[in-house]
Amino acid sequence: MIQIPRGTQDILPGEVEKWQKLEEIARNICTNYQYQEIRTPIFESTELFLRGVGDTTDIVQKEMYSFEDRGGRGLTLRPEGTASVVRSFVGNKMHGNANQPVKLFYTGPMFRYERPQKGRFRQFVQFGVEALGSQNPAMDAEVVSLAMTIYKQLGLKDVKLVINSLGDTESRLAHKEALTNHFAPRIGEFCGDCQSRLEKNPLRILDCKKDRDHELMKTAPSILDYLNTESKEYFEKVLAFLDVMEIPYEVDPTLVRGLDYYNHTAFEIMSTAEGFGAITTLCGGGRYNGLVQDLGGPETPGIGFAFSIERALAALEAEGVTLVDEPKIDAYFIAMGQEAVNTAVGIVHAGRAEGLSLEMDYLDRKMKAQFKAADRLHAKHIVIIGEDELAKGVAVMKDQTSGEQEEVALENLIKTLKA
Repeated sequence: MIQIPRGTQDILPGEVEKWQKLEEIARNICTNYQYQEIRTPIFESTELFLRGVGDTTDIVQKEMYSFEDRGGRGLTLRPEGTASVVRSFVGNKMHGNANQPVKLFYTGPMFRYERPQKGRFRQFVQFGVEALGSQNPAMDAEVVSLAMTIYKQLGLKDVKLVINSLGDTESRLAHKEALTNHFAPRIGEFCGDCQSRLEKNPLRILDCKKDRDHELMKTAPSILDYLNTESKEYFEKVLAFLDVMEIPYEVDPTLVRGLDYYNHTAFEIMSTAEGFGAITTLCGGGRYNGLVQDLGGPETPGIGFAFSIERALAALEAEGVTLVDEPKIDAYFIAMGQEAVNTAVGIVHAGRAEGLSLEMDYLDRKMKAQFKAADRLHAKHIVIIGEDELAKGVAVMKDQTSGEQEEVALENLIKTLKA
């Protein structure tokens, strides 16, 4: 038997309905916020992620699924969504759209070669939003509020918002120098990845999973101490808008996110549910002014977030939140005899065209077995057609809730079921 690839999953009937409901809620909220859907390719030029995500990140260094096609072109299964959306924004000249800022959302599979564990897969599904064209702190607050609204409407209560500022270029350079001076004397005690990042991007050291318990991590210089006046004021305005929205938050100066393109606002939404697991992050995002230029477009500020649908569902399970009720069908048809089967097939077909959820037996089972099948499908009604019913031009319709049954003329059956 051929096994499913490691780090992937089959989403089976009974489970997939939860995915559909979650995506429906997120889509509806995005529509209310005036975000429109965009769909980008599952694979892109490898260069896009080298330039967009950053060559010092774990994603680029260790986790990408990259390959050459038959034309020798370097391609990569997308590990995240922002770079693809920004590439599309640039390539389709969306910066010239009449409606600005351009507000987009997406959902789809992403791919990272990580060690599979609970809530973490090598193929996973992200839902994300991107707002391009505004450098207003209110835009940052809107994006954060959109993410928090999704979790609230899903029914999650045990979540917290953690936020930080990574500052502008000037602030980041000052912080980079302070980090380099802090780690350099003892960099030999860190892993090889951290040693290579010291000169390229020492901020990435703070995101290291191997050395996160090293004593220098706890005493590392805080970015908040190196924010210039402009960056500090920007961050204060973002927090003020969150206060206006009555969205609680916790400022965490160690929050850096795992992608190189972030600057100014960075945030994560975490689950605080008991027993949720070691990996508590549900959603991450932030501002990425400069990314559009890096990918060949005009100077355009941007901000967005993405969350894993798998982890959102795990959080719902941890809090005992039921997202969808058990599905029910409108009626199950039991037909006895070939002529009755022929009649039932026609009625079922016509009823489905009218929007009814109908089912019938296709295994030539006995009547008792068909009643059991109707129970398993949680049918609201059972419709019985046999030789006697055909002779009278009726069907027996039984209400499964009340137990009452009545004879209904065959020509009125669909109308009665709809009523």
